[in-house]
Amino acid sequence: MTISGRVDRDDHDLILRRPTPEDGVAVNDLVEQCKPLDENSVYCNLLQCSHFSETCSIAELDGEPVGFVSGYIVPEEDNSLFVWQVAVSPKARGLKLAKRMIIDILRRPASRDVRNIKTTITPDNKASHGVFKSVARELGAEIERDVLFDAKEHFDGQQKTEVLWNIGPFKRADLMPALMSAA
Repeated sequence: MTISGRVDRDDHDLILRRPTPEDGVAVNDLVEQCKPLDENSVYCNLLQCSHFSETCSIAELDGEPVGFVSGYIVPEEDNSLFVWQVAVSPKARGLKLAKRMIIDILRRPASRDVRNIKTTITPDNKASHGVFKSVARELGAEIERDVLFDAKEHFDGQQKTEVLWNIGPFKRADLMPALMSAA
């Protein structure tokens, strides 16, 4: 049921799944709707939806993509999932899709050794701060923060500082309650 352009929380037509290459253009369009996210090329989104599909999640409502999380297992740190980008359509906000898609990824075989979630967030992105604080609470994990890419040093002043958030370590046994409550 839709109310004022927003999806009612009791809507049962929501599907979380691995993306496929056929989702690449739709993901690109979704990210474009979610300012101020950095837009990637369609080619990049195709790679995320194919090579990295096991560590990405797409949310569909009535067959329409309304959410996407891209991530990957950190090279040489097979216990860490790096969440690269989170996009939720304005019409699907309030459904806790971001957290649900992250938990969806953690459920998968490729993530069975994951005990830490890493992501970068700009200091002014309060929505992402809220999402990842909520994920940490669900997993019973601590958050450590440190600058990963500085605005001046790494971006030559062209982008904002990216702060690395490390959530964890968390125990897989602790993940089970999070999986139940996020579903």
